[in-house]
Amino acid sequence: MSTAEHDETATPTFPMARTCPFAPPAAYARMRASAPIVRATLPNGAPVWAVTRHAEARQILSHPGISSNTGRPERPRGPDDDRPDDGFFVDMDPPEHSRYRQMLLSELGARPVAAMRPRIQHLVDTAIDEMLATGSPADLVESFARPVPARVICELLGVPAGDHGFFESRLRMLSVMDIDARAPEASRDLRDHLRELIGRAEREPQDGLIGRLAARYLPTGELTVDALINVGFLLLLAGYESPANTIALGAVTLLAHPEQLAALRADPGLLPGATDELLRFHSVQDWVSFDRAAADDLEIGGVRIRAGDRLTVLAASANRDERAFENPDEFDIRRSAHHHLAFGHGVHQCVGHNLARAELEIAYGTLLARIPTLRLATPLDELPFAYDAGLFGLHALPVAW
Repeated sequence: MSTAEHDETATPTFPMARTCPFAPPAAYARMRASAPIVRATLPNGAPVWAVTRHAEARQILSHPGISSNTGRPERPRGPDDDRPDDGFFVDMDPPEHSRYRQMLLSELGARPVAAMRPRIQHLVDTAIDEMLATGSPADLVESFARPVPARVICELLGVPAGDHGFFESRLRMLSVMDIDARAPEASRDLRDHLRELIGRAEREPQDGLIGRLAARYLPTGELTVDALINVGFLLLLAGYESPANTIALGAVTLLAHPEQLAALRADPGLLPGATDELLRFHSVQDWVSFDRAAADDLEIGGVRIRAGDRLTVLAASANRDERAFENPDEFDIRRSAHHHLAFGHGVHQCVGHNLARAELEIAYGTLLARIPTLRLATPLDELPFAYDAGLFGLHALPVAW
């Protein structure tokens, strides 16, 4: 066993910017080679454990002695300090987190998501119809990658079709990649509209997740209106930007690998595996969704972690771990990559992973089938990748056909 001590002169500063569209920060490989858990420093000088390898990442993400509770002093809440706590289940530990998760699994499990597939297909087809009507060239981010997840998450929640555009505009203002001074206003607008949706559901039955949860849990007191607003707000945020970035990055990656693109067009049955491989290959959330705190003293990977220590799992490093994936830096749509950590692991695994997979599969498959001559309209090395953003993605993706 080793007890690592924090050395201000030796530890890397985290987070780190990417420099390549098809690889995480180069320092990740060096950190991963040195140890499964390494000491790093946050920009404010605070120490953090960076978890670099796949096995230890899974262990941390599922360990009962690791907390996701943002009430801890080492997990600052951020700008919304006055928000109600109820409903922010991603920042809760069991049993509180489990209660919310169980409510959502009835809406986001494999069966309900399978039932949504025809509607997702319709929304994807509509976005492509609109892009084709506008004509070539087009910005795939603006015309397809962003509208599809915005409309899908609105459809899930039960937002009326006439309000989809309003919700999408506000979600764009809340983008992690593009800081907008109107973000606080956008947050208030979305919460106000969610409150209106809940009010309608209280007056008469409404379709959609918000309406069904309101009818089921508000009368029993298991949910409050504020808690349901927070649940809806979290789902909006989680269901928009990460899928949008993954759609755009996936399109670039496939276009940059023409042999695998041809194989995927020839055999759409490869789509599920290709989707998991794209999720592994890019890991757009990386550290953003995987910060934790030790609730107890424990030892993992030969490292002694003290209660109160902060940790962050580097998903992009774990998903390139040679111990878990053969030739991990190669993109291979035939790879069995289902055990990647793009959605996390354990009790906090993304509750919407079934929806995300279905959305991505349909988006990729439909895009490739309906626009067989799709190509980049700008050289790869000139594309505006968000290398230093909290979520990795593209600001724009000019394409032609």
